Amino acid sequence: MSAPRTVRLELPDGALEIEFAWVGTESPDATTLVFLHEGLGSVATWKDFPQRLCEAAGVRGLVYSRPGYGASTPRPHDERWAPDFMHRQARELLPALLAALGIDGARQPPWLFGHSDGGSIALIHAASFPDRVAGAVVLAPHLFVEDLSVTSIRVAREAYLHEGLRERLARYHGDVDSAFWGWNDIWLAPAFRAWNIEALLPAIRCPLLAIQGRDDEYGTLAQIDAIVAAVPGTRRLVLDACGHSPQRDQPQAVIDATCALLSER
Repeated sequence: MSAPRTVRLELPDGALEIEFAWVGTESPDATTLVFLHEGLGSVATWKDFPQRLCEAAGVRGLVYSRPGYGASTPRPHDERWAPDFMHRQARELLPALLAALGIDGARQPPWLFGHSDGGSIALIHAASFPDRVAGAVVLAPHLFVEDLSVTSIRVAREAYLHEGLRERLARYHGDVDSAFWGWNDIWLAPAFRAWNIEALLPAIRCPLLAIQGRDDEYGTLAQIDAIVAAVPGTRRLVLDACGHSPQRDQPQAVIDATCALLSER
């Protein structure tokens, strides 16, 4: 992975600095795979997985931290995200970032690789810009809010307050409270229980691979089953002995399945 840098984006709500890094081949003509992290992720939390995947697939990878995470602009501590926060990331920030880094979705559409909230953002982006996404791999994405998700997020809140999770996460974020409370507060907000992106899925036209662990503590298989039902041709992969992070629990299985899909491009 190249040394992380930041790029300045001018968005309707103001300017932001976004942390990013390149992995894989350095050829500017190579297929680009954009990595979208989970709700508590960042460039650093991916560790060496993007490099391993991009080397195996022969592609160029872009890894970035969303606002509030990693070394990107922190979330103001008095700011509370709205239920459409993932829609805004997919429709406003991601297009601005791709343009700023010279990724032309009209000429050479990128592939997306999203985990958890990042998987949801990938799906929203693919549905919103169907001609500008070549394909997508989504790991443990959320399409709607389940009781299991809310229960596990409440457990994470207790772990952050009392069980050392804050100290563990602080290694990956310049402002760890910005990262944690932005995610935790919105997921536990009563208004967020109605959040649902299923109606967007039929607009997706690119190849899709949906992966989930059978032991996922943040969502049931109903999430990826809904993708299969809405987007014909979606590949579905369920991994045994695997929780919410297939790229950590079963990395080689994820790499093999992703490479198989990319090889058909």
